[in-house]
Amino acid sequence: MSTDQLHYERVEANGLSFRVATAGEGDRLALLLHGFPELAFSWRHQISTLVAQGYRVWAPDLRGYGGTDKPKGVERYAIENLVADVGGLIDASGARSTFLMGHDWGAIVAWIFAIRRTRELDRLAILNVPHPALIRENATWRQPLRSWYIAFFQIPWLPEKVLALRDASSIARVFTSSATHPDRFPEPVLQVYRDAALQPGALTAMLNYYRALVRGGQARQARLGFPVVDVPTLMLWGENDVALGIELTHGTDRYVSDLTLRYLPGISHWVQQDDPETVNAMLEAWLQGRVVPEKTSLASMSAE
Repeated sequence: MSTDQLHYERVEANGLSFRVATAGEGDRLALLLHGFPELAFSWRHQISTLVAQGYRVWAPDLRGYGGTDKPKGVERYAIENLVADVGGLIDASGARSTFLMGHDWGAIVAWIFAIRRTRELDRLAILNVPHPALIRENATWRQPLRSWYIAFFQIPWLPEKVLALRDASSIARVFTSSATHPDRFPEPVLQVYRDAALQPGALTAMLNYYRALVRGGQARQARLGFPVVDVPTLMLWGENDVALGIELTHGTDRYVSDLTLRYLPGISHWVQQDDPETVNAMLEAWLQGRVVPEKTSLASMSAE
């Protein structure tokens, strides 16, 4: 599915106008939250799979991204505002039940949304972001080296200048330099992300997520504590994540009462774009109440 094959609608929620890729119908909502430096477009391989499972799918460009409003000011990107956006979108959908799925920054927001019980959820899926409590508990000395870019993003205006250079070539390299299957990110796909990042105010908005988290958002959430998530949760983790160590997933079952965790060996942080076939097969099994196969089992079945 290419970007011009996605159907977009405008949705007003939490005081902002969101551009939302929509598909399917009914009152069972699958709300998909993308990460940095992505868009709703990053879910292009999952949308039809979820529609086939009976969901009405909404994949918004998050606050500050793509065709969605880009409010000014670091404080506008506080985690509390991002969580409120999700609540507003669910309310706007009028759905009877909600399956929330997030990747990268979208997964951070999804975790907090579920932990704070902002709205009732039917299911939760998390892709390549650890539970927020485990970021502190399990991090080794290597993790700050992996996450060096977060410190760089705290500098005023310079990161925006660097990321915008040469038609936002750094945005393209974020994918191609770390993807296990860079062929999944051909030039037309990379151009979608570059064009979005080069919109006026977009890069500052995207970086303000990190700035707001470091300037108090993470500490505020830690002070509130992390009660156990009792929503059935699927966690998928590409093991070749260059930014987040696999050790950050260990102990997730202490914070999630109904957890299904599957690792994808040899797959990068961009898991749903890097290996959509495996991700979709695991999603289908989980949503249908079947045992979620391991990646090695799926590979064996494909070879037969």
